[in-house]
Amino acid sequence: MPFTTLILAAGAGTRMKSERAKVAHTLLGKPMIRWVVDAAAAATGLAAGSVAAANPSDQRTDATQIITVIGHQREQVEPLVPDTTLVVQEERLGTGHAVMMARSKLLELPADASLVVLNGDTPLITAATISALAAARAEDAAAATVLTFKLDDPTNYGRIIRDPADKVLRIVEEKDATPEERACKECNSGAYCFELSALLAQLDKLSNDNAQGEYYLTDVIGLYVAEGLTVTAHIVDAEEVQGINSRVQLALASKALQRRINKEHMEAGVTMLDPELVWVEPGVEIENDVELLPLTFLGGATRVGSGSVLGPNTRVTDSTIGRGCHIVETEIVGALLEDNVACGPRAYLRPGTVMKAGSKAGTHVEIKNSTVGSNSKVPHLSYIGDATLGSDVNIGAGTITCNYDGISKNPTTIGDRAFIGSATMLIAPVTVGADAVTGAGSAIAKDVPESALALERNKQTTIENWKERQ
Repeated sequence: MPFTTLILAAGAGTRMKSERAKVAHTLLGKPMIRWVVDAAAAATGLAAGSVAAANPSDQRTDATQIITVIGHQREQVEPLVPDTTLVVQEERLGTGHAVMMARSKLLELPADASLVVLNGDTPLITAATISALAAARAEDAAAATVLTFKLDDPTNYGRIIRDPADKVLRIVEEKDATPEERACKECNSGAYCFELSALLAQLDKLSNDNAQGEYYLTDVIGLYVAEGLTVTAHIVDAEEVQGINSRVQLALASKALQRRINKEHMEAGVTMLDPELVWVEPGVEIENDVELLPLTFLGGATRVGSGSVLGPNTRVTDSTIGRGCHIVETEIVGALLEDNVACGPRAYLRPGTVMKAGSKAGTHVEIKNSTVGSNSKVPHLSYIGDATLGSDVNIGAGTITCNYDGISKNPTTIGDRAFIGSATMLIAPVTVGADAVTGAGSAIAKDVPESALALERNKQTTIENWKERQ
């Protein structure tokens, strides 16, 4: 059965002590709310697939949407969820009130729709769990199914109270629970799947006659039971449904995601010397037989080819690394490395860098918006900016392209097999022809023809006995 997902993301998150909206904080480079939205979207796809498999003639997709309730600092949250339907909760009067604010959108859905309610601060929840929650409600023909978890120490969590037939009777907050109820170890996650028509019928019956003056969605469960409707529970691992309310919890959730992602990559054939010291953001693609050494960070739209070794102390963002590359202590951002490229240690490849097959950027080399041709080498202590190097070029130590004249950036072109002597300054715009050589310590401001030697040095002056004169 298709289902709509309602994500509650209007809370203030005061314990984060931040000017940033709580659900906008990132885990492995991805905003917290996006983890939940993407899981819900994937779960909708899983559910649609299972429906199609069971009944190919059922092609309904009108209930498979995501609605996000925003409120506090919504100007920060709204740009993060452009692919969802937005509802604004101006006054934040509880979870039940948040659902009330979405009523007009919910009334547009089919009468027999299912509604999954999730919290925007639970980034560890998986698509499989969301799909299983919706399937459990449909299988039990329940008015609602509560997503629950068990803890040895359930302090501060609402408890799930069941009847002898194992049906849910109510959800009781710890402060309102009896000693017997507090002994219950099954807790409420705050996530549910409702039969939409039954939920809409109960919304107006919710009361804010409580210490907080808020409308609690949990009260719907008691209303259901009082009317003889069936409420069931679906138990999951506690880690999946832990909410984020502090920086400490944010760090713990990030660590859990790190382990989850790294495990998936290792099972797909990636080697990690110490997985606890490797961070891979979601969306990064890694082929088999890649080795990631400690303190390696891979983020953004990054792809790594088979047989490459990255690290230690390496960060790669929005870049493509070919096969058989060796990257050591290097920062790479927005670059393309073809096969068998070597970088580092302590190299910096900036956006627009293209390293052709077999090329090298060595120790303390910075390259920006440049192409280094196949088998060309920039071994050490050089800056290459806005340049095009042909194949088999050798750049001597300490060489720089003087690409900025104070107003604009200018290009440098170096032909195939050229040899650039150490400490050469290439004052752009300038071209060095194929097979040409520049003498060490030269400042080259004019084009160098093919196969020529270019020298630019002042006459050396030597003053004898200088030390004694001082």
